[in-house]
Amino acid sequence: MFHWTIRLFLVCLVGYVSTPATAAVKKYQFDIQVKNISRLCHEKPIVTVNGMFPGPTIYVREGDRLLINVTNFAQYNMSIHWHGLKQYRNGWADGPAYVTQCPVQTGQSYTYDFNVTGQRGTLWWHAHISWLRATVYGAIVIMPKQGTSYPFPQPDFEFNLLLGEWWNDDVETVVKQGNKLGLPPKTSDAHTINGKPGPLFPCPEKHTYAVEVEQGKTYLLRIINAALNDELFFAVAGHNMTVVEIDAIYTKPFSTNAVLIAPGQTTNVLLRANQAPGRYFMAARPFMDAPISVDNKTATAILQYKGIQNTVIPSLPQLPALNDSAFALNYNAKLRSLNSPIFPANVPLKVDRHLFYTIGLGVNPCPTCQNGTQLTASLNNITFVMPQTALLQAHYFNLKGVFTTDFPDRPPMPFNYTGAPLTANLQTTQSNRPRLSKIAFNSTVELVLQDTNLLSVESHPFHLHGYNFFVVGSGIGNFDPKNDPAKFNLVDPPERNTVGVPTGGWTAIRFRADNPGVWFMHCHLEVHTGWGLKTAFVVEDGPDADHSVLPPPKDLPPC
Repeated sequence: MFHWTIRLFLVCLVGYVSTPATAAVKKYQFDIQVKNISRLCHEKPIVTVNGMFPGPTIYVREGDRLLINVTNFAQYNMSIHWHGLKQYRNGWADGPAYVTQCPVQTGQSYTYDFNVTGQRGTLWWHAHISWLRATVYGAIVIMPKQGTSYPFPQPDFEFNLLLGEWWNDDVETVVKQGNKLGLPPKTSDAHTINGKPGPLFPCPEKHTYAVEVEQGKTYLLRIINAALNDELFFAVAGHNMTVVEIDAIYTKPFSTNAVLIAPGQTTNVLLRANQAPGRYFMAARPFMDAPISVDNKTATAILQYKGIQNTVIPSLPQLPALNDSAFALNYNAKLRSLNSPIFPANVPLKVDRHLFYTIGLGVNPCPTCQNGTQLTASLNNITFVMPQTALLQAHYFNLKGVFTTDFPDRPPMPFNYTGAPLTANLQTTQSNRPRLSKIAFNSTVELVLQDTNLLSVESHPFHLHGYNFFVVGSGIGNFDPKNDPAKFNLVDPPERNTVGVPTGGWTAIRFRADNPGVWFMHCHLEVHTGWGLKTAFVVEDGPDADHSVLPPPKDLPPC
């Protein structure tokens, strides 16, 4: 059982409809604490924010400043990541433990102090240490600047839908058991929508999220995939949705009967309540087109028209099949940046640095594991080793011996990455220190992420901290450096902070390295991150103090 509490105090400058152009100061107090929550006939203590699961939504406006003080009374270390916020020059507020900060230890406090600049839309926050984000997460809604409207029809109402996972057991214990065996931790017992699995599960009373709509009204659904390990399909029975935003970036609108969303991603859709008044299920279940064990149960919530009785049985949507790769590829191909005069797509056309990273799974010897081996993951055959000192601190203070900057730009030995299953020579390289890649300030980077058939092909959602990037290309099979770049979309590619690398395929992204600091990049499947599927970029300082890493705050946690 958990026996701990974390208090998080929030002070934010927020501009709402009634506030003037200069944002008003608003104060919030968030308590992250343990509370007994009942799901699937089980009650257990979990970490919550203000006794809520998921945690409360942070509402801000573009241009606002956030001061978030975290006080930890826990037996575990804690850090919070503000997923998708760029934190310009200010990695100290980014949150990943042992990358940009040492975690907040028991009895300690730390204030996350950052500005929300040049961003608007839906993002989210979550714990960024071990698997604690299973219950420590919530939405971030960034409203446009005063006087600025959405570039799509104004919705009448809006609501957040956070998709997650639930374990009947203590998640930290589940991870330790998996590590002891050298195997993946057990899959989740259920998926959830706003913390609730819905009536398709045992003991559904009070465990179904419902929202009431009015005939003819338009609703903005802010969808967040907070699941630890599953890409998810989402649909609403009887209703089409219009996609208008991904990862807090406006898109060219398109209609769809289902959405595909990977862990870490957000998607905003418009839904018009134009069907016969009744009750309709909103549903989410995994997408998995590889022979991997997943929790394939369907979570449901209810969209209910005003005036309809609760006794009416809802209808279920037709979700894509679990392994519907064709739908996934077709859906992702429709995503395009808005690329308007107000919201341009500034795609780097000239590339200074070409990177090619292979994604591999493997088996390494493990004398302490019951099986004598353990599953590992790697980029360019390198399994990332977490340091004991935060990498940004080591970089800023020029501490020697914490990390090296010799991460290879391409794999040490080219091979047929997606050919016949490769079962030999699966051991990956592990060094005593993290190996990072140094990037020149303001240089343009193209990174191709290539899935491989080392042990098994699988899709991988990769998240880059500190940046958005443009997804200029994607394909199945091996990336062809001679022919595939000619097919890149350099006009209106989707811009986001988390991208899925397709099973047995590749994805190419481009970004300008104009944010100095140390920035984490990792698979957002928590099981793979724990196995070492991660790395970090050291982006050098610019030519002057205004383009260099800010000094660290005085209350930066020690290691």
